[in-house]
Amino acid sequence: MSAKKLPIGLQTFSQLVSEQYYYVDKTPFVHKVLVKGKFFFLSRPRRFGKSLFLDTLAEALSGNKELFKGLYLYDKYDFTPYPVIRLSFGSGDYKNLSAISKELAYTFKENYETLGLVPEYAYDDYRDCFKHLIKAASERYQAPVAVLIDEYDKPILDNLSRPEVAREARDILKNLYSVLKDSDRYLRLAFITGVSKFSKLSLFSGLNNLEDITLNPAYGEICGYTQHDLETVFADAMEGSDMRLVQLWYNGYWYFGEKLYNPFDILLFLSNGKIFSNYWWQTGSPSFLIEVLKQERYFLPELENCQASEELLNAFDVDYIDIRALLWQTGYLTIKDVEADDLGGRLFRLGVPNAEVLRSLNELLLRQLGNRIDFSVQYRRPLIQALEQANLSALVDELKRLCAGIPYNNYVKNDIATAEGYWASLVYVFLAAIGYRVTCEDATNQGRIDMTIETFRDIYIIEFKVDSSEPAIKQIEERRYWEKYQGQGKRIHLLGINFSREERNITDWEGRSLEG
Repeated sequence: MSAKKLPIGLQTFSQLVSEQYYYVDKTPFVHKVLVKGKFFFLSRPRRFGKSLFLDTLAEALSGNKELFKGLYLYDKYDFTPYPVIRLSFGSGDYKNLSAISKELAYTFKENYETLGLVPEYAYDDYRDCFKHLIKAASERYQAPVAVLIDEYDKPILDNLSRPEVAREARDILKNLYSVLKDSDRYLRLAFITGVSKFSKLSLFSGLNNLEDITLNPAYGEICGYTQHDLETVFADAMEGSDMRLVQLWYNGYWYFGEKLYNPFDILLFLSNGKIFSNYWWQTGSPSFLIEVLKQERYFLPELENCQASEELLNAFDVDYIDIRALLWQTGYLTIKDVEADDLGGRLFRLGVPNAEVLRSLNELLLRQLGNRIDFSVQYRRPLIQALEQANLSALVDELKRLCAGIPYNNYVKNDIATAEGYWASLVYVFLAAIGYRVTCEDATNQGRIDMTIETFRDIYIIEFKVDSSEPAIKQIEERRYWEKYQGQGKRIHLLGINFSREERNITDWEGRSLEG
């Protein structure tokens, strides 16, 4: 095992490179930023490495060349020093507006002291203070200023469940960020990062030259680890790992470059003896996301393989929160594919990035649905055994037991339980929470399969009916849905399931198995 240390939670570039930590060289992207533009915006999910990138950028702008010895940037950049102003909202809790004012006052005080400047305005006079800080730094050091803003949106996201407070937070930040437009002549660089992509009109009106590199392929791997990084930088640490499972659990984020891992997952996976677990999710699923899912009664089948335009993904705001944009920006969905629309724009197909997110999100939905159903203990193992043993009877028995465990009050005044889609969604959530690949509305040349489940050895093709006198399996057989999956060397199982509105459960089923 290498003497190198795992940089868990570490966001300080100088410490990483001087104290024998593993480090994936992101300085090629530092170089691109420094030579190719002036105003940048980057959105990535939490714990993806945004803060470390900003700190790396700050060290380069400060002229600390020796820190970069052995890295890409070392002989590619002149390391002319510039004054650097840093604003970060990453560590605060902004459930009240006074917390935003206190954070800004503390941040401005710290920047004035670091740069050896004397303020002309009270620290809580945030707009004038920020404006003066930029101008004074440029004049003192006879150089343009770099402004780095980390987690620019957190004061808003912390209050999305209280829209009136979120709007006030948005207006405070909009007023603050407008200083960048007015201070253009004093700036060398402005780089803004966050989780969400609020529309330019709501937060960055006037910053027409702000370059959004979130979906620019040239910056696709600016944060996160690639498969190549695991096989080279982390080669000794990853030795002995089942890479197929590592990819299944943690890979899959895509920003038009290489597929990415969230660094936090990989570092904790290695630190915990290579035990597969929901590391990223356990750091705290955002409360605002949970509230939106609860209020809107969303099921993941409606979101997996959904389409979204570029305009929709960029239109996020306090007064307009589309669940697709929210889940994509926070990392619970990723882009799976892209195609051109009829007018030359881009349409994105979204999906869950990996098994960790799939299991976690569906377990969350199960808890909302089943009122504290203890899924992990009661149901997971029997369902896994039924699927791995291709025991259709046992699989249906477990689904019956799960349906029977849903509290009666979940059906009261709820017409959704009369629809086939509700029951398909219900079964999807149960099975996807295990971590298997589950596809709803699976397209074939003869129509759409209600549900397909893939394991390493088997493929299950499932059709659902509600209060139907016709066997559900009949549609599978007539349309020969299984032909799509023949030739893959896997066993294929056909399963038709009938539900009853009155009994709120499975009342009839039929299944048979084919050779792959």
